[in-house]
Amino acid sequence: MREAIIRVLHAKHEKTPVPLITRYSLADKGHSFLSLHTLLVEDNRVNQKIATRLLEKRGHRVVLAGTGDEALAALARGSFDLVLMDVHMAGMDGFEAATAIREREKITGLHRPVIAMTASAMKGDRERCTAAGMDGYLSKPIDLQKLDEVLAVYADRRRSDLT
Repeated sequence: MREAIIRVLHAKHEKTPVPLITRYSLADKGHSFLSLHTLLVEDNRVNQKIATRLLEKRGHRVVLAGTGDEALAALARGSFDLVLMDVHMAGMDGFEAATAIREREKITGLHRPVIAMTASAMKGDRERCTAAGMDGYLSKPIDLQKLDEVLAVYADRRRSDLT
């Protein structure tokens, strides 16, 4: 839908006709790989609903984990393109979970991008996330533009991995 709107808005500047975009034409062109399979690790139910809705609205598939332990179990069961990790959770927090994910990766050789999500926006928080092995940082409440930028980076990486 988003691509269709962009094409329509830019159609005025095109010299040749812009073909109609349908779900069938997108599937034919292989656009389905732009959807990221995302593990959302968040212990707060309201934040879970908000983040899930934001991701699904952008065409991404979401699996929820409420704790760091659940995140590790989900990663052991399946493959994800991206992990969005709340850093402050009861039990195993996001820092510990990210460290455990990176330790497992030493064995598997597969790197899973982990993006920190935190309401803490204090000096040193970004560095602490990086030290725990996280690939990026989003502060809460979620800035939609920054979320879109992060998603675009990993969708582009997935696209290049598949082509």
